[in-house]
Amino acid sequence: MSHRTLSLLALPGLMLGACTTLKQVDTRIEIDAPPCEVYATLVDFDGYADWNPYHVRVAGSGVVGDPLEVRVSRPDGAVVDVPHVRLLEATPCRSLVWGGGIRGVFRGEHRFDLHERADGGTHLSHTEVFSGLFIGFADLPVAVLTEGYNRTNEALRAAVER
Repeated sequence: MSHRTLSLLALPGLMLGACTTLKQVDTRIEIDAPPCEVYATLVDFDGYADWNPYHVRVAGSGVVGDPLEVRVSRPDGAVVDVPHVRLLEATPCRSLVWGGGIRGVFRGEHRFDLHERADGGTHLSHTEVFSGLFIGFADLPVAVLTEGYNRTNEALRAAVER
């Protein structure tokens, strides 16, 4: 097989790789409460409307694999019902993860990871990774989402530290 033939065969894969898009939101906050208290607030989906200015509705069974209804109220005024969300992980006192989509096409994974500090408080890592061919076409302004996640973090800290 000639070098030119190999290059032509590799072209679709290279084009696919070049079109794949990744967007990431990465926020963090320190909370003066144990991880289990923070986790209890995060998994109390009925309580989100009381404290969360961004995730104004989260509803579901809380069973991994089951669907969730998620509505966000973004800082830019957009209100979005996030489609096809499932609870992906719920590890007590450690992590809560939801997301959905089709890998390689359009997928989002939203994570709350809790790490216990030496003083018994919590370091929260609140992130989301969007990936796939069609991410570039979605209305996902990272600066706006980051502001919304930071608002969630602050509100979570205030709710748990009360």
